[in-house]
Amino acid sequence: MKLLIRSGRLVDPASGLERVGDLAIAGGRIVAVGTAPSEFEAERTIDASGLVVVPGLVDLAARLREPGHEHEGMLESELAAAAAGGVTSLVCPPDTDPPLDEPGLVEMLKFRARKLSRCRVFPLGALTRGLAGESLTEMAELTESGCVGFSQADAPVRNTQTLMRALQYAATFGYTVWLRPQDPWLGSGVAASGAVATRLGLSGVPAAAETVALFTIFELMRSTGARVHLERMSSAAGVELLRRAKGEGLPVTADVSINSLHLTDVDIGYFDSTFRLSPPLRQQRDRDALRQALADGTIDALVSDHTPVAADEKTLPFAEATPGATGLELLLGLALVWGEAQGLGLPATLARITSEPARVLGSAIGTLAASAGRLVEGGVADLCLFDPAARWQVTPDALASQGKHTPFGFASSGFELVGRVRTTLVAGLVAFERGRIDA
Repeated sequence: MKLLIRSGRLVDPASGLERVGDLAIAGGRIVAVGTAPSEFEAERTIDASGLVVVPGLVDLAARLREPGHEHEGMLESELAAAAAGGVTSLVCPPDTDPPLDEPGLVEMLKFRARKLSRCRVFPLGALTRGLAGESLTEMAELTESGCVGFSQADAPVRNTQTLMRALQYAATFGYTVWLRPQDPWLGSGVAASGAVATRLGLSGVPAAAETVALFTIFELMRSTGARVHLERMSSAAGVELLRRAKGEGLPVTADVSINSLHLTDVDIGYFDSTFRLSPPLRQQRDRDALRQALADGTIDALVSDHTPVAADEKTLPFAEATPGATGLELLLGLALVWGEAQGLGLPATLARITSEPARVLGSAIGTLAASAGRLVEGGVADLCLFDPAARWQVTPDALASQGKHTPFGFASSGFELVGRVRTTLVAGLVAFERGRIDA
């Protein structure tokens, strides 16, 4: 289909391009940026006046809940949520039921996602069989089936020798290992250690749970040469260790969730299980350090940490509630709120949810690697069109995700989001549209 997007504010975060112009699309690719060729005959023209046209968002952490947790989310509902949030590519962790430790499971997931044509899905394979932390999976076979890296999700590898062998194997073949830095012995609590957890009588997770794990990971990286992506950083102390590791030249990247970037342990209030999250919300000094680290590039990407949770698993006492929150439809708005607060321009803000996460994925996404997260001629036409002037409050029941629990869904949280997605394109085809806007 030939499509012309007319008079939009084109923003390419990777190059810093920001100008009003047209975008011509044919055969799922961008054929012109700025001015359409005179001979280009569009089958449909979208009037993007007043809208920002950017590469589709790339989310490095989104649970789709299939297979095994269909009561919390279906592939159809969660990919619809991705499209509604402007997300055109997402990485899903391997903690499904059964875990993604066999090629057949990965191939089935990718096949179903392709049929829905809402969003590109890049699975992480399980680092160990059954995520048990004992024997390694067949990484080569999982890579051939479509895995972009290997992870334990939130399941720990308690045996350091097993983790070292996994990193050695990954380094040999150039695979990236995705690790959540949390010591299993120190990280068994339900809230961040501090005055709030003490007052509420909740078991605490100290910042040392993150830093102890980071010391181990970085030491193993030095000895193996493995490339590691750190998932969902949460503490100021952890950020400082990450900054030193990058300064040393270790091949490490990292992300932070929208929850840790905007909320603190004080938001838990009076045992509000909506704020039961993993990693747990920490103090304001940690939140401020995470915001600055994302701005200066120490942390590479912002993620939704989308984890839909069934209602009956949230309406429990705080310590018993299942951690997690829906986030795919909020990623853009919360990124814009952060960027405005940091005084960043639009290209720099959007880079953290487009070109930078695409860079983290690198060659693992194959032919998409050259143009993912970018607006370039010849590049894939994965696009998000949003209204930068739109301000809105999150209404949980209106979310496309099957999971309706979000800490940003209540007026009392004080969050008014900016930027509303109008249209999402995947490979030049409309995956989501909020009101048709033909020229």
